[in-house]
Amino acid sequence: MKENNKAIVLAIAAVLSWSTVATAFKVALTHLTHFEMLLVASITSLLIFAVVLTIQRKWNDIKALPKHMWGYFALLGLLNPVAYYLVLFKSYDLLPAQIAQPVNYIWPVLLVVLLAIFTKQPIPAKKYIGMLVSLGGLIVISVGGKQIKGDMGTPAYGLLLGVMSAFLWATYWMVNNKNKHKTDATIACFMSFLFGSIYLSIGASVVGVNLNTIPGILSGMYVGAFEMGIPFICFGLAIRKTTNPALINQLCYLSPFLSLFFVSTILGEQIVPTTYIGLVLIVAGIIFNEYCVKGANSKR
Repeated sequence: MKENNKAIVLAIAAVLSWSTVATAFKVALTHLTHFEMLLVASITSLLIFAVVLTIQRKWNDIKALPKHMWGYFALLGLLNPVAYYLVLFKSYDLLPAQIAQPVNYIWPVLLVVLLAIFTKQPIPAKKYIGMLVSLGGLIVISVGGKQIKGDMGTPAYGLLLGVMSAFLWATYWMVNNKNKHKTDATIACFMSFLFGSIYLSIGASVVGVNLNTIPGILSGMYVGAFEMGIPFICFGLAIRKTTNPALINQLCYLSPFLSLFFVSTILGEQIVPTTYIGLVLIVAGIIFNEYCVKGANSKR
């Protein structure tokens, strides 16, 4: 198989993994609290990264990390996995999956704003169009949530947490991106999850956890494997193998739409029309800013 074909297969594997996790979150939350789910998921992903490091023979690279990088990862671990996933999982605990998943997807919009504030990167005028389109999608989804019947309401607190999770992920991306040329990506993930798992274990000893349900532990492990571990590895390999990284990145936009299929068929949520409309607007705004504006800038 040619390298480009291998890259596409790996990217599709990552997309399919990410497409199932919104459903997996809701399933796991029927057995565990959001804190318990994160504890199991974080340790699972840590073990996966450890296996990858062993296969790649990179343990000596970790030993060679300077002391200031250990402090950097100690702080980064507080942001991801601890803060980001605690907020994200709580939003899924409060919201229907079809609402929580698209709301979290607005993180690229928030990233543009954060970059403008902290790195003094001016926002091109055309990007405001994409941002407004994506935010319009968020409003459509939020308003449409009122159509969902039964015990799956759309509390303002849940929506706020969904937006906060997007903000935290945008912050993590911005902070981590500054270090991407200094540390191997797998090592960076391992170190972040190492410290994150330590923090969560200390928290568990304080607040107490109840992990005596096999379905709960298995569902938490699934989240760790297919949200945090395996898709990262597959997507990273896909980017390295391909000669067309834009195509690999574009495949990621299939994930939220495939996710709604699993939410509908497995969780039994009746997807309301405004969810589709809002998600299309969110993704359209992101794609416009990512490709149309960038293309215009390159021509100038």
